[in-house]
Amino acid sequence: MKIYSYSKARQQFATMLNEARRDGQVQIRRRDGQVFVVSPAKPTHSPLEVPGVSARLTREDIVRLVRQSRRSTERFMGRTASTTRLQPARARHRSKSQRPTKSRSRG
Repeated sequence: MKIYSYSKARQQFATMLNEARRDGQVQIRRRDGQVFVVSPAKPTHSPLEVPGVSARLTREDIVRLVRQSRRSTERFMGRTASTTRLQPARARHRSKSQRPTKSRSRG
């Protein structure tokens, strides 16, 4: 654990905080002998905790909305429930008879 004097801690405050985060804590010692410990605070809750929204929807309402959303997405993508199967890939290369002929001119 690193120990800073009061004046060094003021001059290098950002560095001191980074060391406290990395090492767990640092000490600041005043001229009169008092010692203070700086350590990072532990999070009190998960960043994924968000307040809920009261939408007053029933389970059936939510299912209906999800189904409507899926139908509109299928229409947007040009698909219907019966055409969502994988289609065979088209040939990437043309046969020799389908390739355009190159005309060579000498001159």
